[in-house]
Order: sequence, then C-alpha cells, then structure tokens
Amino acid sequence: MRGPSRREWMSIHEASVMIGVSPATLRRWSDAGDIKAFTTPGGHRRFSRAAVAGMLPADRRGRPKLGQLGETPERMTRVYRRELHRATQWAPWIEAIDEADRQPLRDHGQRIAAALLAFFDATDPEERGAALATAEDSAGVCGRIAGRIGLPCEATVEAFLRFRMPFVRELGGVARRRGLDTAETTRLLETATEALDRLLTAAIRGHEAAIRPESEEIER
Repeated sequence: MRGPSRREWMSIHEASVMIGVSPATLRRWSDAGDIKAFTTPGGHRRFSRAAVAGMLPADRRGRPKLGQLGETPERMTRVYRRELHRATQWAPWIEAIDEADRQPLRDHGQRIAAALLAFFDATDPEERGAALATAEDSAGVCGRIAGRIGLPCEATVEAFLRFRMPFVRELGGVARRRGLDTAETTRLLETATEALDRLLTAAIRGHEAAIRPESEEIER
C-alpha cells in the first residue's frame, strides 16, 4: 500500500503497542474475531487503525499517567535499592563489584526505570518505541558490563529475573492502591512483561558481545 491509505493499517507490533497488549494476545483476539485483520500475501497481519482505536475503552484514554498516580523513576529507584540489599543474600558476588562498574549499573538502572515509565505513559506509538529503545540500550550496556567482569550468562539472567519482579510488583501495587480496574491493571502488567522480556533479550545480547572473542568481532 502507498500514500494515505497506508496510514490506515498497522502492523501487529504497532497495534499491540497502541493497545498495550502483547502481540500474542492480539493474535488470540484476531483469531477469535474480537478484532478484524487481514493477512498480506507475505503472511503478515494488518489491523485497521480505527478498529485498534476502538479496542481502547473511553476511560483508558483518560487514565492518569503513572507519575500522577505516584509512580516515578525516583520511587522505582528506591524500590531497587531495597531489593539490592536483599540480593546480596543470594548473590554475594554483587558486593564484589567495584565502584567503577557499580556506578554505571546504577545509572543505567535509573535510566531503564525512567524509560519504562515513559513507555507506559506514552500515547503515540513512536514515543513508546523510542522510550523502549532507550531502555533496551541501557539493558544491553548492563549485559556488557556483566560479561566484562566475568559474570556467567546464567547468573546474569538470574539477576535480571530477580530484579524484574520488584518492578512488576510495584506496578501492581500502584494499580491496586489507586483503584485501576481489573482490565486496565491486566493490560499494564501484560505490557510490562513484554517490555521486560525485550530488555532481558537486550541484556543477553550485550553479555554475548562482551565475551565474544576479539577475532570473531573482526570477522564480523
């Protein structure tokens, strides 16, 4: 499609970002007939922008931003600091990280928190994509630091999974405290899960890049 008509159709990724659900959820809705779509000759689903917008309930358009509900990067950073203290009980190696590496990890952790909150509150697909890309970049840097200091990939993944839970719990907590309805809370947590999965993938890529032999880097 070319010209203005192209703007009327969205890829599954664009549609899922706009609604705030995972592509897998959107596929299930499409298969069940809850939202109409057509499949291109190449096998890709396309969704009408109007149909996607129609999936958003009126109250969702007026949902207060997470910052207005009291969820800020500063609050999320405090949550992670508490979790870091607990983490030393199951991962003593955290204490062994020197300050030269610990400070960048802190900085990028704060950047990830701010970018994710911006991602959740953005209403424009481009803004959401840019915020998520920022978070992915920082997750990749954290993965590279972990690889450079010799942390095995398994430990890097375990650390990420343990640190993602406070984020999800905090989002669930603010939704509960501020009285978001069940549907809105579910969409928020589904979106958080998908975004955090992408950050984990970025961290693993960063770790692999850090431990890749220099000769292989030259060949690439």
